[in-house]
Amino acid sequence: MSVISLLRRGALALAAGLLASTAAFAQSGPLVTTEWLEKNLSDPKVRIVEVSVEPGVYERGHIPGAQNVVWHTDLVETVSRDIASPEKFQALARKLGVDKDTTVVLYGDSNNWFAAWGAWVFDIYGLRDNVKLLDGGRKKWELEKRPVATNPVAVKASAFTAAEPNRKLRARLTDVVATVEKKSDARILDIRSPDEFSGKVIAPAGFQELALRAGHIPGSVNVAWARAVNQADGTIKPVEELKKLYAEAGIDGSKPVITTCRIGERSSHTWFILSRVLGYQVANYDGSWTEYGNVVGLPISNPAGTVWTGK
Repeated sequence: MSVISLLRRGALALAAGLLASTAAFAQSGPLVTTEWLEKNLSDPKVRIVEVSVEPGVYERGHIPGAQNVVWHTDLVETVSRDIASPEKFQALARKLGVDKDTTVVLYGDSNNWFAAWGAWVFDIYGLRDNVKLLDGGRKKWELEKRPVATNPVAVKASAFTAAEPNRKLRARLTDVVATVEKKSDARILDIRSPDEFSGKVIAPAGFQELALRAGHIPGSVNVAWARAVNQADGTIKPVEELKKLYAEAGIDGSKPVITTCRIGERSSHTWFILSRVLGYQVANYDGSWTEYGNVVGLPISNPAGTVWTGK
């Protein structure tokens, strides 16, 4: 074999190695790109899960191979207003064919809010490092006119066993009250819009789950979730931009963080960014304003002066 042939073979091997490293790198972080996912649609170790909120959106067209999870029935206990029990989540994960060695890619509509909720619940029950969020979600996939399918794909059930719930990832009302009363050094990050935070409105137009009072939890700071993403395609901003954004509000990872919104779905998105992308210690408060704002006797802050009306 000639020297030129050897050099060519070496160059091809190096290029293949670089491509493999690129794919491995894409999987190693908490986010995957649309490009990476399209290249790995047929990988048997990749499970794609759609968690959308709009009825029928999955059926109208989804990423090929994706399975459908309905957040308000599959990921919660509907009567007790709680996250899915260990038994319920374990049954769901097995049905999805998910196990600890499976790469799970979650995505959805509504800016990936409910897909991030899914990632949070997955993490609570022991599925973390191999659980990814599709950067940009349905929005970016559709903008790029990537392939969609309408037929669900059957998968082999797994033998996944749910771990004991990681309670450090979930804030309860008592944790929030302890922070308000300065018995905890956690920082509360409210990611609702400035109008919701100030009390000018109780919730955005069309949102059904409401609190009786308008305003925010005393001592909390406000960084609207949308400031962390690129508006054109919904992708998450670079790490250094994110660090600067949150540090300006006093969130720099030096103290535990509690994320909150209205019902916990938008705050799951920020939880994912702070916890998985930046590596901060974060708990999501899924009771959020619909719980705190309705509790008798708890103080609130209401700069807008509306308090009871929200308008």
